[in-house]
Amino acid sequence: MTLQNTKRFDDVRPGETLPELAIPITVGLVTGGAIATRDYFPGHHDLNAAQALGSPHIFMNILTTNGLVQRYVEEWAGPEARFASLKIKLGAPNYPGDSMTFNGAVTGLDAATRTVEITLSGKNSMGNHVTGTVALVLP
Repeated sequence: MTLQNTKRFDDVRPGETLPELAIPITVGLVTGGAIATRDYFPGHHDLNAAQALGSPHIFMNILTTNGLVQRYVEEWAGPEARFASLKIKLGAPNYPGDSMTFNGAVTGLDAATRTVEITLSGKNSMGNHVTGTVALVLP
């Protein structure tokens, strides 16, 4: 196992793109994320309940999405990056059997605070599941 290096503020440039990350959406990911975040809403783990709500399948909760956004950005930035803010908006639901692909880019730099702004999206077969911005403080 190799240790991941943390990005340094001085090495980041506006327009720099983050590597694409595809995440398979599975029943285990959706239900495990809901349980881990103590979200026991039936639509996140009970197929019959989700279908009674008009959904074709169980669907991912926002806290799992939030965690996946954090994973995506942190894999690029490294372990010494500190999250200053994370602002996301949900769109199309994430259902098991689909895949969500993250893309992002550096859209702002603040040298005084060593803050980097990342704008990102996570898309599935129906469109954007999540869009947002993340501000990171880098060493």
